[in-house]
Amino acid sequence: MATVKNRRILLARRPTAEPNESDFTFSEVELEEPQAGQMLLRTLWLSLDPYMRGRMKAEKSYAPHVELGDVMVGGTVSEVVASKIESFVPGDFVEGRTGWQEYALSDGTGLSKVDPTLAPISTALGVLGMPGRTAYFGLLSIGQPKPGETVVVSAAAGAVGAIVGQLAKIKGCQVIGIAGAPEKCDYVVNELGFDNCISHYQSNLAGALEKACPKGIDIYFENVGGKVFEAVLPLMNDFARIPLCGLIAHYNDSRLPDGPNQIPLLMRTILRRRLTVRGFISSDFAEQQASFFNDMSRWVREQQVKYREDIVDGLENTPGAFQKLFRGENFGKLLVRVGSPGSR
Repeated sequence: MATVKNRRILLARRPTAEPNESDFTFSEVELEEPQAGQMLLRTLWLSLDPYMRGRMKAEKSYAPHVELGDVMVGGTVSEVVASKIESFVPGDFVEGRTGWQEYALSDGTGLSKVDPTLAPISTALGVLGMPGRTAYFGLLSIGQPKPGETVVVSAAAGAVGAIVGQLAKIKGCQVIGIAGAPEKCDYVVNELGFDNCISHYQSNLAGALEKACPKGIDIYFENVGGKVFEAVLPLMNDFARIPLCGLIAHYNDSRLPDGPNQIPLLMRTILRRRLTVRGFISSDFAEQQASFFNDMSRWVREQQVKYREDIVDGLENTPGAFQKLFRGENFGKLLVRVGSPGSR
């Protein structure tokens, strides 16, 4: 097999506010054919997710940061082009974290096969992948919803929030979404079956949320933070649960916000109402992976859980697409289509 030219996107600098295209640089290198114990992967789909903003920082977190000059991290679905690993053959589809590049050499570590007969392979990065697992584990294991409870979901039209709301409806809950644009609110109510959805752009978010939740809030699935959390907190019922998986309103902060210290108010509320607040990532629940896949694939197949993808074509458009996450411009699971099966 001849060498292949691999286009890559590298982290050029660490942004101090919202990422922009100048924080990345393009590079092209040649990849030799795989050696013993290796395989060559060609990227078909690249996932863009808010957690990537944290990987651009040098500070310590639950996963290593991206070094300057390295390929930007990212989940991918790839096709095996050539293999010298017995358990993988050309034509197999695999899901992993090979990053913002067209090709990758791999020894198979951290990869899992994707069955194209179950659902479109792109869903391995969405409803049947990390966002789906995050929604499933966060709501069911931490939120522990009970029929008749009120569940509020921020970023309700996003990759995680949309699934959370649908799962809460399956469990018999009253579900209120919080989203941005009116068309997103229409989508989560009319297409996904939420009971109500409130735009965070309206002037009296707190008043609208209180009206939509006359019995208070039993579970708040946190994806956002900021003014949304401030509107939710006073409405939390005794023994309410807050699965906390994201704070996208704060990812680009370069300093603490102005104004009075709100931590005493937060802590008093947690104490008085005996709230459970747990931050988590999906890998915390790795032992439940089989249950997730069995349940979610069935719900998708039976159309109890629906999903939406926001697709951008071309690796070269990845940096610009990434910015959509922080401006609320994506509508559904944000993906870059890097290639198509069977092409070179």
